Amino acid sequence: MKFAYSTNAYRNFTIEQTVLKVSRLGYHAIELLADVPHAWPAGLLPVQIDNIRDVLERCRLAISNVNAFMMNAVADPRQPYWHPSWIEPSADYRAIRREHTKRCLRLAAQLGAKNIQTNPGGPIPDGMTRQAAYDVFYEEIMPCIEVAEEVGVDLLIEPEPQLLIEKFEQYLEFADRIDSPRLGLNFDIGHAFCVGQNPVDWIEPLKEHTRHYHIEDINEQRVHHHLVPGEGVIDFPPILNAIEKSGYKGWVTVELYPYVDDPDSAGREALRVLKGFGN
Repeated sequence: MKFAYSTNAYRNFTIEQTVLKVSRLGYHAIELLADVPHAWPAGLLPVQIDNIRDVLERCRLAISNVNAFMMNAVADPRQPYWHPSWIEPSADYRAIRREHTKRCLRLAAQLGAKNIQTNPGGPIPDGMTRQAAYDVFYEEIMPCIEVAEEVGVDLLIEPEPQLLIEKFEQYLEFADRIDSPRLGLNFDIGHAFCVGQNPVDWIEPLKEHTRHYHIEDINEQRVHHHLVPGEGVIDFPPILNAIEKSGYKGWVTVELYPYVDDPDSAGREALRVLKGFGN
């Protein structure tokens, strides 16, 4: 099984420093954070894109995914990862998310990445019905689907606790509205566990949708806080076995963004634990 490490754990380091550090941990790919300080697309010059490509080549690292979920650069005081969401009450504010996603798709194409992931709608605003939220999400994401088809990069929705699409049934319902081979699923193992869904039960049914996996541990209270594998209660061997049996050949990315104070130790331990399961 191929493990990558998300650079969102290295928000205190430049992308050059991050790539070097991740390569020394033994990973063979990074998930590139399309946000400050690594690769905020709206502020990237061509020379900076070339520099990212060059440092990856020197360190012999691939890109597992482009993380277009986080938008710390916007500095929304409510929450720096979810906002601006696809379903903000303000159309102008929603447009920031939409245009960012388009830029991320084009950036992924320039860097040779196969996919990006985005948030699953966002928190439902006060006074908005779930159906209305789905309708707004659809209208906003469709221009991005057109760009995904144009540049040949998959756009993946990542179900997340407390957001519009939390569970896999909701993802399938929404995905059924979008007739495009470029729409897919970012299957986050910890998120599924948080909302009471056993990842093992969903890996095979969702294999045609899943283009990328996130992996992290979660505590026994199922609180949405990413932990290093082995520090929580998720039973990983049957999950990893199910992924292999499904025929998935892509990357499984370790996502440990809370560990900004010591991302090296967290990533090293995660890889040791996951490889210890014999996959």
